[in-house]
Amino acid sequence: MSTETTTASARAVPAASTPGGGPPPVDPAAAVAAASDGGARIVAVLIALAWHAAIALPAALAARAELAAPAVVLAGWLLVAAVGVLAGLRLLRGAPLPAWPLAALLLVVDPVVFAAAGERQLFTAANWVWGTLGWFFVVVLWGRRAAGLLAVLGAHSLIALAGVLGHGATAPADLARYAMYVYATATLQVGVFVGSTAIARLARQRAGAAAAAHAAEAERDAAERARRERRARLTLVSGAAEEVLAELADGRADPTDPDVQRRAVLAAARLRRLIAESDDVPDPLLHELRAAADLAERNGLPIDLVTIGDPPPLPVQVRRRLAEPLTALLADARGWARLTVVAGPDEVVVGLVTPDRAGPDTAGPPGDDGRVEYLYERDGEIRWAQTRWRG
Repeated sequence: MSTETTTASARAVPAASTPGGGPPPVDPAAAVAAASDGGARIVAVLIALAWHAAIALPAALAARAELAAPAVVLAGWLLVAAVGVLAGLRLLRGAPLPAWPLAALLLVVDPVVFAAAGERQLFTAANWVWGTLGWFFVVVLWGRRAAGLLAVLGAHSLIALAGVLGHGATAPADLARYAMYVYATATLQVGVFVGSTAIARLARQRAGAAAAAHAAEAERDAAERARRERRARLTLVSGAAEEVLAELADGRADPTDPDVQRRAVLAAARLRRLIAESDDVPDPLLHELRAAADLAERNGLPIDLVTIGDPPPLPVQVRRRLAEPLTALLADARGWARLTVVAGPDEVVVGLVTPDRAGPDTAGPPGDDGRVEYLYERDGEIRWAQTRWRG
């Protein structure tokens, strides 16, 4: 056996994967923003379809006899209703929409209905494109830039102006009614479109700030708990070391007694590993095991440390349960020792082999705490111990 702590050069690098194959964690700020946007989508779709069905259709049917081409007006209503239902369903499901082709189709319907409504129904609810079409523009252009909606509404206003002038409604009162119609309908639609985006953005910002505050608070709580646990463990480990030192100082313990030597080595190993737990290193588990192995070697025990694979990030409690039983065995080892670490993304196995020797069994009974399994055997020639964690 080598008289120096060695690390195997071959490392099996596991493929990057999420333990358990689960989905990546969801950003809480994005989830809140998505929920806010989802509610606004429902409102926009309901307004468009409800206005189209409850206001536009009854008005067109009631004025059917006075429309210039009632069949064209009703056919346009059916076409826009079909576009609205299709776009609404896809929008609520989060499916992509052919936004600009649908907007172009609605703009084609716009002048047709203006012409088919006739001069007598030009400024009535029977000419439903005035108030209804803009809501369908909001639905099909949802999630796009506000400039796109403004451009489409501007084209809708120009088509309406052409319809008004084409029907000869050029009196100041008619032009004032035109301006009032455009202003009254466009401001509502732009307000809903821009307002929903602003609310979703604000919800994302506030949720992100709240999540960051909660994360900081959780980190502080975890750090405080870790500090208390380390202080308690330091008190316990220091007490064991002080007891041995006090016995040696008072002459109640013989430095040549193997049991006293084992207690001293075990106390020193626990102190060394406790210090190593707080070190900021890439592989904390390997760092802690190397600290225990280095102490054993300083006490004259030739030891080999072989590592295969890279351990995943593990909580301190898991690392402690993996290393603690083997640290205790190292304190009692004589002759030589071989410490092996085999790691993967969802499993870490640490094994220790030392020569067996006469004397009491200090390893304790095999056990399993639910997360870290501990196995121990001796046959008169070697002692073998293993701790295993499965993710």
